[in-house]
Amino acid sequence: MLGRNARDFAARVFTPPARLLLRLGVGPDAVTIAGTAGVVVSALVLYPLGHLFWGSIAVTFFVLSDTVDGIMARTLGRSGRWGAYLDSTLDRFGDAAVFGGLVVWFARGGGSPLTAGLALLCLVLGSLVSYAKARAEGLGFTANVGIAERSDRLVAVLVGTALVGLGVPRPFLTVVLALLAVASLVTVVQRMAAVRHQALAGAAPPAPGA
Repeated sequence: MLGRNARDFAARVFTPPARLLLRLGVGPDAVTIAGTAGVVVSALVLYPLGHLFWGSIAVTFFVLSDTVDGIMARTLGRSGRWGAYLDSTLDRFGDAAVFGGLVVWFARGGGSPLTAGLALLCLVLGSLVSYAKARAEGLGFTANVGIAERSDRLVAVLVGTALVGLGVPRPFLTVVLALLAVASLVTVVQRMAAVRHQALAGAAPPAPGA
């Protein structure tokens, strides 16, 4: 999650284009969908071709639509559950495309089955991180804990991939992916532990005199 200063800076930068899109009749949902489509196409076309740097730049550009559509929704007074649901659901497509594109490249032209396997593991564990939170909230619990939030994972993989695309040795990305996999697994366990604690506390008999 961005800090307050970073959020304020992003708001200043992206408010003008957000307002321009609104004047042109473009809605926030359209920007969300277009941004996700851009991420998916960029990751699944550029990464498998070995364009790791430009693929990361393109994905980052489209990921910024998350900021633009949020500003648009707030300007219209529409920010609410539907927007959050659409955004979160489409984020899963984007995440899968990013790690999936890396899996394809390193399993084939990139020549590193280990890196490909770690990218696949990150994809699976990242989905479990999101599911652990969504399922908890569906049962009335909260699971806002963990050392590897989606934004953290995305920044790490995009920066690591871009650097390798610029010439940093591939093992650097292998290590980044390995650390991401471990952090994601720890996050799943943290969220399960948080829900278990809440469930047991709710099932405990009331204290005397309560």
